[in-house]
Amino acid sequence: MLRCETGPMSPVLDPNPQNGQKKLLLVLGAMLLISVVIAVIATLASP
Repeated sequence: MLRCETGPMSPVLDPNPQNGQKKLLLVLGAMLLISVVIAVIATLASP
């Protein structure tokens, strides 16, 4: 069985992330946003 523990290990989405983690989340979010924008443009441009 899988157990969700919030103990000494930091969760994936920390309410107060460290500086490096915050920068990583920003980069990943920007990549996801760019991918979504490209997908929408490709969908609209397709015949």
